[in-house]
Amino acid sequence: MADKWIYTENPAVFFEDTVVGKMKKELWDASTEEIDKILEEYELPSPSEFGKAGCYIQNTSRNKMIEKRRKNDIVLVPCGCTENHGIHNPSGLDTFMVSQICEGVRRYTAKKGYEVSLAFPPLNYGGHPYHHGGMPGTCIIPEETVRELLVYTIAGLWDDGFRKIILVNNHGQRWIMESAVQEFYRRFQVPAFVTIVEWHRAVREFFYPVEEHENAMTTHFVHADEAETAVANLLFPDMVDMSVCVDAQSKPLFMQGFYDNSVDGLHRPHAWSEGVGHTTIERLGTPEGVVGYPSRGTAEKAKRPVAAICRYLTLMVDEILKAYPAGKVPPASAITFRTDEEVAPYLKEPLSEGWKSLHEIPRIGIF
Repeated sequence: MADKWIYTENPAVFFEDTVVGKMKKELWDASTEEIDKILEEYELPSPSEFGKAGCYIQNTSRNKMIEKRRKNDIVLVPCGCTENHGIHNPSGLDTFMVSQICEGVRRYTAKKGYEVSLAFPPLNYGGHPYHHGGMPGTCIIPEETVRELLVYTIAGLWDDGFRKIILVNNHGQRWIMESAVQEFYRRFQVPAFVTIVEWHRAVREFFYPVEEHENAMTTHFVHADEAETAVANLLFPDMVDMSVCVDAQSKPLFMQGFYDNSVDGLHRPHAWSEGVGHTTIERLGTPEGVVGYPSRGTAEKAKRPVAAICRYLTLMVDEILKAYPAGKVPPASAITFRTDEEVAPYLKEPLSEGWKSLHEIPRIGIF
């Protein structure tokens, strides 16, 4: 089995011997100068592109959007929230963080000739775990509302020809998003590739407190802490006021060592979201809105993790297009209970002769 793993000098850090693991090992071994070069390729940091023409589906003229989609029908959908991230951070931190990472991937792929599309974030407020309740600055949307919003966001993008959809998440709402993806397939039964990327977790190794890297984190990732503040200071420092930053620690009640941190970085038996009642809720335990040491969150510490997620998302785009180029999808006969012939009209170019909208498709199944 040893030949299936790629080891590092740190016994806690090893990678599977796959294209993903090899990519991560390359980033792990990269020098500080090489990391800076990668960030330059993605033009990070850069100002937000929400209002910059031609960067998102919603701020691009339709003729140009269609032209891009015919070359690359993958769409990145950044998902954030409105949440108290401490007195020093903006409440839109999650949304700005994930969208600016996706924007970097768009710029990089555009320079390479296969520009990936971006959709405006459907979750600017988002769903939340129970322990976030009662925190000022945190806007909590009911789970069923979040789920339905995502189901129909996916459906709308699919109907417009984007049949490979990557929901890039920056917030503790993964279980709701997973439910939405399942419900989309259950409800519509059409061929597509839809996935969630919990971006911090996808490159968790680069958030570990290690001695091997200059400017590594000194604490494990939790919330509004060293890690998140470091990324904020790298990507949008003008929105951060470190002069008022305070540190705070969680107040567990029992079961310490059973539940993992936000990126599953400690290899514990349970994900953080699998239990309630073992630790004090945020409003009563950490009303500061932080868990950890945001005072340590310098921009330099975020460079390697951000470079890693940009490379990872690019690898995903490349691998998807290698398997299914623009206009191609996994066969309906393999991933749905419909026939390939039945779905053929719905897979045509929107508004072309013979095209049918998802609004016209007959429902099947027991739900």
